[in-house]
Amino acid sequence: MEKNIVVIKGDGVGPEVVDKAIDVLNRVAEKYSHKFNLEYVDMGGVSIDKHGIPLTDENLDKCKKCDSILLGSVGGPKWDKVAPENRPESGLLKLRKELNLYANIRPTKILKSLEYASPLKETICKDMIDFIMVRELTGGVYFGEHKFETINGVRQATDLMRYTETEIRRIGKVAFEIARKIKKPLTSVDKANVLHTSKLWREVMNDMAKEYSDVQYNDMYVDNASMQIASNPSQFGVIVTENMFGDILSDEASVISGSIGMAPSASLSDGTFGMYEPIHGSAPDIAGHDLANPIGTILSLAMMFRYSFNMNEEAEDVEKAVYKAIEDSYRTHDIMPKHNMMTYLYKEVKCSEMGDIIVSNI
Repeated sequence: MEKNIVVIKGDGVGPEVVDKAIDVLNRVAEKYSHKFNLEYVDMGGVSIDKHGIPLTDENLDKCKKCDSILLGSVGGPKWDKVAPENRPESGLLKLRKELNLYANIRPTKILKSLEYASPLKETICKDMIDFIMVRELTGGVYFGEHKFETINGVRQATDLMRYTETEIRRIGKVAFEIARKIKKPLTSVDKANVLHTSKLWREVMNDMAKEYSDVQYNDMYVDNASMQIASNPSQFGVIVTENMFGDILSDEASVISGSIGMAPSASLSDGTFGMYEPIHGSAPDIAGHDLANPIGTILSLAMMFRYSFNMNEEAEDVEKAVYKAIEDSYRTHDIMPKHNMMTYLYKEVKCSEMGDIIVSNI
């Protein structure tokens, strides 16, 4: 099989973790006789430095013509003083909007061998924790009108949150289909006791639940959901929610797995097109020191195989290679035990070394 992939290394540790994912990609291509054509594109701070803007029209066009995108991470304090509409993150928002990447998929899984790294108590981790967050990605307050005004000498700001029934229904379909496929319950998170957008969200989701009568379904307020993720995460199978709530809850969920460096994500459009990236930031403080954890990026690549290319065997192969590295006691700095009594059990490795170990396991 032949596929065209745009690679955006981004800023900070982005190039380091993406390079290791490309090594994995090449190993999969070799093993399964695939051909992956890679085109490297600048986006984020590196694009600002080269072109004055975070994403050029030429590079956006390249993204529109490929089969999928592999992204590192963008941003950093170097560009904090850039105008808001021209910051590195605005390039990411533009990609999501222009490519109609409305469904963000973030799995959260706590491996038994990494329970010590989770901030959760052992009594909580003893139950299987393995759920998927489905976040609406192109609507809501992030894409609404934003205004600063001064009225009668008093400054005020307004951020408009808007959702249509169509937007809610399409993300709901993604979540219900995933829940049906993996045979797990679906929880819809909103704030319907306060927000009109959430009232509409709940009405639409409840209507859809009738269409998916085989899926166990329930509603939950966002404040309760944030507590439940920390206190009883094993109850969840699939969580679906709007953009801002999903941004916050998915970051919370990533932390309970032991390290944000382990967490992958997929941003999907209609059909098979998607953008795949780790959820961690650019971590400029460790950039260039070979300290980053490449696992989140490598697992994002596995999601690309599964969701965009229908290569389930290849995806499982990559995931097993990652889990074997963990089971064999290899640890990057972020998941290395901090207690002296435990450190002798594990082998701390650099970003590049972890990538090489995973490649050797495929």
